[in-house]
Amino acid sequence: MTQEGTAQRKGHKAGFVNIVGNPNVGKSTLMNLLVGERISIATFKAQTTRHRIMGILNTPEMQICFSDTPGVLKPNYKLQEQMLQFSVSALQDADVLLYVTDMVETPDKNSDFIEKVQHMKVPIIVVINKIDLSNPQALQAKYDEWHQILPQAEVMPISALHRFGVEQLLGRIKELLPESPAYFDKDQWTDKPARFFVNEIIREKVLLYYDKEIPYSVEVVVESFKETEKNIHINAVIYVERDSQKGIIIGHKGVALKKVSTEARKSLEKFFGKSIYLEIFVKVDKDWRQSAKAMKQYGYDLGD
Repeated sequence: MTQEGTAQRKGHKAGFVNIVGNPNVGKSTLMNLLVGERISIATFKAQTTRHRIMGILNTPEMQICFSDTPGVLKPNYKLQEQMLQFSVSALQDADVLLYVTDMVETPDKNSDFIEKVQHMKVPIIVVINKIDLSNPQALQAKYDEWHQILPQAEVMPISALHRFGVEQLLGRIKELLPESPAYFDKDQWTDKPARFFVNEIIREKVLLYYDKEIPYSVEVVVESFKETEKNIHINAVIYVERDSQKGIIIGHKGVALKKVSTEARKSLEKFFGKSIYLEIFVKVDKDWRQSAKAMKQYGYDLGD
């Protein structure tokens, strides 16, 4: 073993810190703050995160593998069933679990999932987000409520939006991590390939610019990703479930799709630090959210 490897093994900490909770409580925003990279798309719409996304924070003495998960919900179709499985899987391999809630939701929401959390043996931190929307009395009541439901857990109040309490939370996570060598190379910051983030950034723009059911009927696939030293050429397809949705995505004379393409290109240039040539097409994959075959094709199938 090299001297560097020996040094890493002695006193080096590493572990998996998995972030779970209901939709719209700020999991993705918190993940981005903790990792220091814009890894999970974070919009104001529920069901934004569909996959389990890892962001890796490296220091010489430590490697923290954060995992963002879809919001816990009662599934209405096959896609949501797969999203729930990503969240449940995060309970099985966590070294530290962050259960994120906020000042608005009640602790009895999705009690089946909470019951699974109650039986966990690893350290749990209940993170009460959005405390900037409340007052000390209401916060104390919410703190007591969660302490009663998860007595083995620590409860930490934060405001991810205003970055209040996030450094204290990160400090506590570091204390709870087990001693271990690194699981990934020290220059690695995620377990996802570049194409995945192209998909996520384009889908984020769809979530922002279209109303009602349209964003939830959309899947994005990168068909071509060619990178040179100075630029990247990308061809992507937005899949929808209906011909009528295809028309809405494209818009009158292509104006809506052009807006999505322009905004996505700007975000991709910021993300990759290179010039981006982006071409987006729209195709119909009828009822893909109900199809097991489509789930596997689009990367949602966890396997048996």
